[in-house]
Amino acid sequence: MSARDVAQALGAGLEAAGVEVDLCPVADGGEGTLEALMAPLEAEPRTATVSDPLGRPIEAPFAVTPPDGPRRRRATPVTGIVEVAAASGLGRVAEGERDAIAATTFGTGELILAAVHAGAELVYVGVGGSATTDGGAGAIRAIRDGGGLQGARLVVLCDVRTPFEDAARVFGPQKGAGERDVHRLTSRLHGLARGFARDPRGIAMTGAAGGLSGGLWAEFGAELAPGAGYVLDAIDFDRRMRAARAVVGGEGKLDEQSLAGKAVAEVATRARQAGVPCFAVVGRAELDSFGARMLDLQAVLEAGTPAALRRAGGQLARLVWSSQVGRGAD
Repeated sequence: MSARDVAQALGAGLEAAGVEVDLCPVADGGEGTLEALMAPLEAEPRTATVSDPLGRPIEAPFAVTPPDGPRRRRATPVTGIVEVAAASGLGRVAEGERDAIAATTFGTGELILAAVHAGAELVYVGVGGSATTDGGAGAIRAIRDGGGLQGARLVVLCDVRTPFEDAARVFGPQKGAGERDVHRLTSRLHGLARGFARDPRGIAMTGAAGGLSGGLWAEFGAELAPGAGYVLDAIDFDRRMRAARAVVGGEGKLDEQSLAGKAVAEVATRARQAGVPCFAVVGRAELDSFGARMLDLQAVLEAGTPAALRRAGGQLARLVWSSQVGRGAD
């Protein structure tokens, strides 16, 4: 389910229990980043024919701000938004087709070029949810084969802080890599790093999307930025949070990776700093007690279907009320 689908289901449950809601779907560089940023950046949707992780042609979405739009009049560069998941995402490959060795980011490079050819002078690249561990080699080749970036700047919105050399070990198994594949992929990443214009090893966030972020940083001087923080700032999250009685964050699986740049951790951190109670609804909760204390979540509920999410919304209504009464609220 998309962030919007989850927010709507939770919101329906809360509203049915008499709670007013502000639906605020967020993203951290992974799936949903394009949708989350289009409105605040005033970007227009586009599509391009690109390659999926296994080289098959697909239609993938991206967005570009109009050159004569309001943001342009404020001297803002024409901006493109590209989501790796749209071209090279795990969702583009059936579970039985997953091939961590062969999967390529070539399609993401084509999507970046599509944004550049549409006039983008600055391209935001959200790099979560990939099916790849090619260190960005495919994207780099596609960009060069297509004539380069033509002066456009890249800002890579990362959903993890993992360095380049650890990308296969940390994320390879979820992309279909066995133990021997992980060793092979790690060796390949080290070989790529040695041949890049800059060595991305040891640099935080260069391992996102199987090292794609590191490849773009090394070869094209891309800026690496925490995706969750950027998206939350773009959608005016802090103001909306301070106006709320409580905040609800969500994630497919709450685990140790959640603490390393994922949206739910950034939401919980900002809520804690503002003194706003924060709850989480997740598909699976696998974070140990120490990690849960770090996030300072009031409660964590599991819900994996729209119906379960609506029920969780009703339960949240009761929990939010209890937390407010405990804090002396009227």
